[in-house]
Amino acid sequence: QVQLVESGGGLVQAGGSLRLSCAASGTIFSINEMGWYRQAPGKQREVVAAVISGGKRNYSDSVKGRFTISRDNAKNTVYLQMNSLKPEDSAVYYCNAEARIDDYGSTWHGWGQGTRVTVSS
Repeated sequence: QVQLVESGGGLVQAGGSLRLSCAASGTIFSINEMGWYRQAPGKQREVVAAVISGGKRNYSDSVKGRFTISRDNAKNTVYLQMNSLKPEDSAVYYCNAEARIDDYGSTWHGWGQGTRVTVSS
């Protein structure tokens, strides 16, 4: 089984920065994709950024130019550097990953427990 553990959330003033981390552990042969989603109160969960095994990165339009996703393959960890934060970025941020877990190509897909980000105006 695979576990995802997030860290790095907190309270920050508008214009500030935070860095989120998500470490995957367990029986992992390789990770196909890791990404970040967020869910604000009363809203649906939405994708923020993702990085696939080839290194390609995708961002939602709302965070392009402000957020940067990166990945340390040796540590099975993904980071989200968030700069120029806005109050509308306030949400619970969830890590998401798809991992290959055996030699037969079986995959695991799941979520972390979430970390709260609050941006004050």
